[in-house]
Amino acid sequence: MVRPGELGGSERVRWRELQKADPSLDNPFLSVEFAVAMDRLRDYVRVAVIHDGHAIAGFFPFERHSFGIGKPLGGFLTTCHGLISVPELKIDAKGLLRACKLSVFDFDHLVAGQPTFAPYENDVRPAPVMDFTQGFDAWLDQVKANSPKNLKTVRYKERKLGREQGGLRFAWDSPDPEELRTLLAWKSDQYRRTGRVDRFAQPWIVELIDLMHAEKSADFSGALTMLYAGDVPVAGHFGLRTATTLVGWFPAYDTEFARYSPGIVHHLQMAEAAAAAGLHMVDMGKGGKEYKDWLKSGVLYVAEGRVSRPSATAAVHWMGRTPLNKARTIVTDRPSLYKVADRVLKGFGRVRTSMQQESANAVVKEPTGAR
Repeated sequence: MVRPGELGGSERVRWRELQKADPSLDNPFLSVEFAVAMDRLRDYVRVAVIHDGHAIAGFFPFERHSFGIGKPLGGFLTTCHGLISVPELKIDAKGLLRACKLSVFDFDHLVAGQPTFAPYENDVRPAPVMDFTQGFDAWLDQVKANSPKNLKTVRYKERKLGREQGGLRFAWDSPDPEELRTLLAWKSDQYRRTGRVDRFAQPWIVELIDLMHAEKSADFSGALTMLYAGDVPVAGHFGLRTATTLVGWFPAYDTEFARYSPGIVHHLQMAEAAAAAGLHMVDMGKGGKEYKDWLKSGVLYVAEGRVSRPSATAAVHWMGRTPLNKARTIVTDRPSLYKVADRVLKGFGRVRTSMQQESANAVVKEPTGAR
């Protein structure tokens, strides 16, 4: 068990070999580059190196928190985790936890069906993808079949945006840090408006995104895309990619252009650019967004579950986590409940924004000399 940054060159090469050999591992969150970047920023990141004789059979990246609580690498930031190993590797999961000095390992986006963890899966979920293996036109035909009305509406808004706000321009894989800052500002505003926690309030997450944006190689890269109307950016996305798969991470848009649905317009143009760049897939991740249902042309599967060794820590952790996980699953499974929860959070966001504005106005109007 080592820190990812301590892996030698041959070990990193082996990690990449194992990842490329198994299509189910074709996800940038499973790449050694992501693990090394996380290690630079968080001191609880570890990786178990699994040997079969003298050969390395696998890697298990994870986070080890207080009291031996194990979490997937990147936790709530990521949409995929698991063993990077030779195909069908099966080892004793509790023995793995013991070797990693963990009392429990809780997962919610594990590559489904990995033999080591399969006995501990309690739920398997679809993650919608845009599949371009048959070409962009074949994908677009599927989108049209999913919802011809939606596609027609978005194409109309796309033309209207270009006509009224200036010609449209799409920037693929932009290296511009100012464009990235614009996108993150939009996303922070979205978090606040919808009552969510602003992830970018944590400086280390912003630093992680900067590190990922700077990564450029054939096997792993940060990918920033931006849609312009004239010279004005209106929507964008930052994600990670391998040689063949782009994973959705942080999409956002300028609310001043909301009437044109610039986020969906951007996704359509991003799909075309991704296919043209030779990517086979855009993984949109599991979740309750309606637009994913009509943009998808396939699914991957991720699993939720828990492995634990008998201990007081594991028992307390179970009591704290299991009811929450079940409640979240019930809500995301039912569109009607998801819409209600989303509406409540947005209402909370509006109230919070209003209170912050009133507080700011009170400070401005405070009489001179007041304390």
